[in-house]
Amino acid sequence: MKLLVINGPNLNMLGIREPNVYGKTTYLELESFIKGICVQEDIQVEVMQSNHEGVIVDTIQAAYQVFDGIVINPAAFTHTSIAILDALKAVGIPTVEVHLSNIYEREEFRHISYISNYCIKTIYGEGIQGYQKAIMLLKETVSS
Repeated sequence: MKLLVINGPNLNMLGIREPNVYGKTTYLELESFIKGICVQEDIQVEVMQSNHEGVIVDTIQAAYQVFDGIVINPAAFTHTSIAILDALKAVGIPTVEVHLSNIYEREEFRHISYISNYCIKTIYGEGIQGYQKAIMLLKETVSS
């Protein structure tokens, strides 16, 4: 299985940005956590982060017929990006959406997720453990 993990804007600031909301884990620690799970599960993984919507759209399009699953934390683009939603629909790759915080217990504008319209599941409020759940769900989905 080949998995793509996409992280959206400001996730490169993990450990610095609002640790009371996002925790103290740094982005490098998150990447290491994801790669460690994938090694244990015999999954090939590529992890990327971008603050730019177009780069994320290009990355999703480039994943077509290359990756078996996508884990995406679109961050703020969750609530605004129909372009990312359309890119996911276009490639048709099974996708799980992850959010570190519980977006439904935060500001009302964070309750809207365009991305979830395509995803198998949205996992939120579980910190970095949410990525592990997403990876395991995709492994199960792709294997069945």
